[in-house]
Amino acid sequence: MSKSLRITEIYYSIQGESTWAGLPCIFIRLTRCNLRCTWCDTTYSFHGGDEVTIDAILEECAKYDCPLVEITGGEPLVQKECIDLSQALVDAGYEVLIETSGSLPIAPLPAEVIKIMDLKCPGSGECAKNDYSNIDALSPKDEVKFVITDRVDYDWAKEQIAHYDLCNRVNAVLFAPVFSEIEPKTIVEWICEDNLPVRFQLQMHKFIWPPDQQGV
Repeated sequence: MSKSLRITEIYYSIQGESTWAGLPCIFIRLTRCNLRCTWCDTTYSFHGGDEVTIDAILEECAKYDCPLVEITGGEPLVQKECIDLSQALVDAGYEVLIETSGSLPIAPLPAEVIKIMDLKCPGSGECAKNDYSNIDALSPKDEVKFVITDRVDYDWAKEQIAHYDLCNRVNAVLFAPVFSEIEPKTIVEWICEDNLPVRFQLQMHKFIWPPDQQGV
């Protein structure tokens, strides 16, 4: 019998964030998270879920004629079997993305997996949990995301970009506003004033469906 993971939901939709935004994607949302960000929009994934084998997850993914899969959470790397699931998806021929908070080691993930890694800004309340050693494990195809609440977060993000030379280290550096907490226009103006070579993004799915709708 294959290994199992606790799963909150598996669904098929469009990718709402990152440089992959707009593409059809299968989402595998793992249960549990080691962080409690102030602005978290997936608190329903902290508890509950069902134990599902990796074989059964692959069977569910096969129902959709879609080559792109994202593993998300919660924090997917809380479950050590996430590494096995990632490898199984790679072996099955999928393009695999993983959304991770950056608080747990990413080095064990298969090299083929595209990491979309947060660096938690001060406004998240979890800035102290950033594992900066993960930056050395990023590859040129990976992405780093900053979720921004205010000017303090923006300036902090700029400092990290400069200190770690992030724009030359990864495929994209993403700036995203906390939904309904800061005007997107404000961050765009700051980016343009600083001529900052980052990619601004909105959570596309929250403009297509109600912001709190699950499974989209």
